[in-house]
Amino acid sequence: MQITLLGTGCPVVHSDRRGAATMVEGGGARVLVDCGSGVTQRLVEAGTAGAAVDALFLTHFHTDHLVDFYQLVISAWHQGRDRPWPVYAPRPVLDHIEQIMAAWEPERAQRIAFEQRTSITGLELEPHEITGGDRITIAGMEIGVVEVDHGPVAPAFGFAFHADGQKVVHSGDTARCDALIEAGQGADLLVHEVMIHRDAPPGHHRSAATMDNVASYHTLSSEVGGVARDMGAKALALTHIVPPNANRAALLAEVAKTYDGPLIVGEDLMRFDLDARSVIWHDAHLRAL
Repeated sequence: MQITLLGTGCPVVHSDRRGAATMVEGGGARVLVDCGSGVTQRLVEAGTAGAAVDALFLTHFHTDHLVDFYQLVISAWHQGRDRPWPVYAPRPVLDHIEQIMAAWEPERAQRIAFEQRTSITGLELEPHEITGGDRITIAGMEIGVVEVDHGPVAPAFGFAFHADGQKVVHSGDTARCDALIEAGQGADLLVHEVMIHRDAPPGHHRSAATMDNVASYHTLSSEVGGVARDMGAKALALTHIVPPNANRAALLAEVAKTYDGPLIVGEDLMRFDLDARSVIWHDAHLRAL
């Protein structure tokens, strides 16, 4: 299996970290998890395109995980996508993207008519509502759906991907979640969100109460190592890094206090090759797993 971190950021805009998005490849399938800001550009930078994605999985109803959905659909169509989009998501997310498609329908109709487009199959959606405990098969990949704890945002999901005799777990956004730990036992790679609460101080538009509430539905840097340890994960990659300009060395040192396996602070376009047990980033090939 190969996993590419397309976007490792959060709602706070940062030039090095695009919005939440991860590509998982294995068993002859290419699956995209979330479509945050910049995902279409990152797909091209990663050597592929939206047109080549077999299915889209959306974790929950938050802007930073959804904002480029329509851009993904339209750009893939311009890239020659000639098959519908299978979209697996919670009901609130499916309702939202159906509204987005409806809002842009007049523009699509005008473009199709004037440009005399003959193929519109790539603009069609195949929506699938997901619930915790579902198991979905895409080619030779099986995806287990795990309901996680993202506070008032419910339902929210993480995923366990199985292909080629390997397992990858993606947390989505969540506080520490025992159901995810149980589902991920023995994972070859855990891709997990993290928040460094001390590095996200209150400001003129964020009170202390605001930051405490945000921290309550994310996994803190003091906790995420314990999640990986209790899961028995063979490697841990951190993503959805809050704040995006967090001190990487300090983050590694803190997480390593409770997890002694291979540990990586994720970066945009970082690729994990589970067969080679390595990480590829900016043309550097590092044996890290």
